[in-house]
Amino acid sequence: MIDKKEPISMVDVQFKSFVDAKRPQNEEVRKQLDFGYSWDGQTALLFEIRPQWNNPTNILELPFAKLRFIKSSKIWKLYWMRGSGKWESYEPNPDSNSLQELLTEIKNDAYGCFFG
Repeated sequence: MIDKKEPISMVDVQFKSFVDAKRPQNEEVRKQLDFGYSWDGQTALLFEIRPQWNNPTNILELPFAKLRFIKSSKIWKLYWMRGSGKWESYEPNPDSNSLQELLTEIKNDAYGCFFG
């Protein structure tokens, strides 16, 4: 029997590479702070993974960036999470035809929107 796995897209590779670069190297530190992503083919969420401060057995996924791919225009749109819990367009660079450009914008976080 041949195991047919779905091919990994370049988008998945880029998100995985971004998250792997952010993750702490130390396994013990990862228990307190880690990073992950979800991708449904149109929208990606980048999030922190950490225990709830007053109930460490409850593990939270706290989104800090959202990227949406608009197929009709082949444009990526970038959003950040406000303190109110609402997504807002990232005004210095709200969209691009390059996913890597927006991931670099998140990594550099010049305005403190994604990592404080």
